[in-house]
Amino acid sequence: MICFTTFELMNFLENFSLKKHNTFGIDAKAKYFSEFISVSELKDILNSEIYSNNKTFVLGEGSNILLTKDFEGLIMHNKINGICILEDHENSIIVEVGGGVNWNDFVMWSVSQELSGIENLALIPGTVGASPVQNIGAYGMEVKESISKVHAFNIKTRKSEIFSNEDCNFEYRNSIFKGEVKNKFIITKVEFELSKTPLNKTTYGAIQEELKTLNLRENPKNIAKAVINIRSRKLPDPQVLGNSGSFFKNPIIKTERFNKLKKEFPNIVGYKISETKTKLAAGWLIDNAGLKGYRKGDAGVHKNQALVLVNYGNASGQDIINLSKKVQHTILEKYGIAIEPEVNLL
Repeated sequence: MICFTTFELMNFLENFSLKKHNTFGIDAKAKYFSEFISVSELKDILNSEIYSNNKTFVLGEGSNILLTKDFEGLIMHNKINGICILEDHENSIIVEVGGGVNWNDFVMWSVSQELSGIENLALIPGTVGASPVQNIGAYGMEVKESISKVHAFNIKTRKSEIFSNEDCNFEYRNSIFKGEVKNKFIITKVEFELSKTPLNKTTYGAIQEELKTLNLRENPKNIAKAVINIRSRKLPDPQVLGNSGSFFKNPIIKTERFNKLKKEFPNIVGYKISETKTKLAAGWLIDNAGLKGYRKGDAGVHKNQALVLVNYGNASGQDIINLSKKVQHTILEKYGIAIEPEVNLL
């Protein structure tokens, strides 16, 4: 077993600003805030009076939440670190990763080891622990394809449990952790099976074109570089302009309905995902509805990627919600399609 680990420790803090702990940059406060770097420390928090007497929320990097107001309770910040190679096989490895590890850092580690399976997911914000919750995906790859096990702490029984890939009930941007066991478990570690043979998934989006422009051959490291370049052009840096990446899910509709929409909107973008269903590009729907670049106050639709809602500086969580509702209403009126947020409201 080969492990790479760092440690950091923090006690309970009161009236704690969450502005630097959410990528929208919303200036909200938590009544209490505490970090945990191990299951043992997590148990200590759960056994505390502060935990018992307050509502709680587990926070990673705050990349998929929208703070709508101050949180009158305890924010628990997952900082479990470490990357451990558990098994080294001829064609793959099994690696265990702490739930608090930055997702893109893990992707960069993976490609530096010449491993394949998550390179198309480069630069997705958030932590490893959050990745299975909504089955993150991009450029033709989903994390469910690489996850072998999820280690999660049962809040009620105070015991660790292991979910197999099948147990997780992965679907498009969904899993058991968003459904029947939501708020009942805290993900502490995730195991991945990564391939030693390059998968080279380059047919989705502009990856092939980007590789050609950069004069790079197909391999995991170069694919990750291409994805980072593409995402950096399309998506604003949260350190510069507050956002949570893609705000809305790409809606999935029956292919029969998609064909009807295509007659009315010939340029509509859709990807066939089965014999009967097609996934629409929500960004195209929003852009074609004339909302790309729309702004009201400090809340806006990004000028380069209509799927992203942004905070130009002083927008409140409610300002962003109001904007999202306007977008949803416009899309429903124009296309008869309901689009849903990916972002969790807190």
